[in-house]
Amino acid sequence: MTRRADFLEGVRTVAPVLVGVVPFGLVAGAAAVAAGLAPVQAVGLSVVVFAGASQLAAIDLLGSGAPLAVVVATVLVVNLRMTMYSASIAPHFEELTARLRTLVAYLLTDQAYALSVTRFRGREVSRVAFYLGTAVPLWLVWQVCTVLGVVVGANVPGWLPLGFAVPLTFLALLVPTIEDAPTGAAAAVGGGTATLGAGIPFELGLMLGATLGIVAGLAVEEVRA
Repeated sequence: MTRRADFLEGVRTVAPVLVGVVPFGLVAGAAAVAAGLAPVQAVGLSVVVFAGASQLAAIDLLGSGAPLAVVVATVLVVNLRMTMYSASIAPHFEELTARLRTLVAYLLTDQAYALSVTRFRGREVSRVAFYLGTAVPLWLVWQVCTVLGVVVGANVPGWLPLGFAVPLTFLALLVPTIEDAPTGAAAAVGGGTATLGAGIPFELGLMLGATLGIVAGLAVEEVRA
C-alpha cells in the first residue's frame, strides 16, 4: 500500500472513535470557560497541552483555586501513561528524523496509540502514515470541538449528558488493552482507587489511583517474571 492509502486507512480506523471525542471536546471547552478562563486561555490550553483527561483535571483544579503546583503535579501524574506509550511505540519510529519524532510525540493520545500499536501487529503498513492518519483527525476534531465548547458552552442544555461521553470514551479504549494479569491489575487497582478517592480535594484521588495502578501492574509483572 502507498503512504497515502495507509494514511486514509488510519483515518477510516479512527473515524468511529471521533464520535466520542466530539462531546469530550465540547465538555473541555465549556468547562474551561465555566472555570473562569478567558476564551483565548481555554483554546491555548487545548492547543499546548492537547490531553483531554489532564485538561479537564487542570480546569477543575484551576476553577477550585488549587495551588499551581498541585495543578502541574496532577497533570504530570495523569499523563504518566504517555511515558509508557512512548516507550512502547518508539521502536516503530526509529527511522524518523528528530523533527518528525517531535510531531509524533505531540500528537500522541490514548486513541492514536491504541489503534496504531494494534494495527502494527498485523500486515505491513507505513507506520508513520497510518499513525498520522489516526492522530491528525483526533487533533483537528479536538481543537474544533474545544473552540465550539468555549463559544456555545453556556448555551448547552443542562439535561444533555455530554460529560457521560468522557468515561465511555476511555472505557472503549481501556477494555481491549486488558490482555493479561499485569494490565488487569493496573486497571482494577487504578480505577478502584480513583473511584474511592473521588471526593479527595484537588483531584488527589486521581493521582493516587494512577500511581497505585502503575505500581500494581509492575508488581504483578515482576511476580510473573
